[in-house]
Amino acid sequence: MKWPKSGAAIARIQSKQKRIAVERALRSRFWKRRMPKLDLKRLDDPDVWRRIPVLTKEDLRQIPPDRFHEEFCIAPRYEVVEYWRSGGATGRPLFYPRSAEDMATNIMAFERAWALIGATAKDCAHISFPLGVHPVAHLYARAAINLGIGTVWAGAGTNTPSDVQLELIQQLKPTVWLGMASYGLHLANLAEVKGIDLSKSTVKKLLVAAEPLSPVKREKLERAWGAQVFDHFGMTEAAIVSGEGLGHQGMHAFTDLWHLEVLDERGEPVKEGEVGSLVVTALWSNTMTPFLRWSSGDLVTLTPSRGG
Repeated sequence: MKWPKSGAAIARIQSKQKRIAVERALRSRFWKRRMPKLDLKRLDDPDVWRRIPVLTKEDLRQIPPDRFHEEFCIAPRYEVVEYWRSGGATGRPLFYPRSAEDMATNIMAFERAWALIGATAKDCAHISFPLGVHPVAHLYARAAINLGIGTVWAGAGTNTPSDVQLELIQQLKPTVWLGMASYGLHLANLAEVKGIDLSKSTVKKLLVAAEPLSPVKREKLERAWGAQVFDHFGMTEAAIVSGEGLGHQGMHAFTDLWHLEVLDERGEPVKEGEVGSLVVTALWSNTMTPFLRWSSGDLVTLTPSRGG
């Protein structure tokens, strides 16, 4: 799927795919029970669209785990190619099935994430996101391979010990490091103890995600590694949703893949540039799990892109 060339092109994609997303959701037992009667021809009307109830993780936790597929999902089990574990540190984790069609879309979104930071087949990436049932490490790696980018599937410290990771960075000479910002700082602190100067390594770009990145933490990472830091944002209920580009002008949201709303505490849209709660609808990757108006729990601002 190519990048849209204009805001008008994105609007056309959203208009078409929102209806498809709702039609698919209506095949779910879960959504049939909670969806009000809607005129599907008028989903571009904000008042009609906002009649769809916001979906939360607690809503899904009300479904017994052994009934999740039958109640929420809209494709048979034999079409499942993998499961993703939901993020978050509290409450019962959820496992979302993914179809091959949805995976193709999601991996393509991660290919865009690589493009945002200017990565090419000349790069090699050391991936320190945890390798396991949470998908972020696998997805960055698979997308990188599709683009010809070299990959070191190190995982976090529980996968490959941190001192071994430092050895790999020295030996294999990656140009990009990926992981959670806190783990990047841990590696930097360990390197200092061992007398290793990471700022003189071959790593020139750090791609971080999966936890908030404060300006202080960004500055520490840049100083310790001597590298540019790029912050990316996603969620298990979608995939990579937005990412920072070479111009470091905020995160660029893939609004042809995800319909994004920013709402106040009453569920009403905030004014442009104001902080609100993020609500996400998957426009394409919804052939198995119909995530409509998903409340991510994140506070964000949304403004038109200035480029970069």
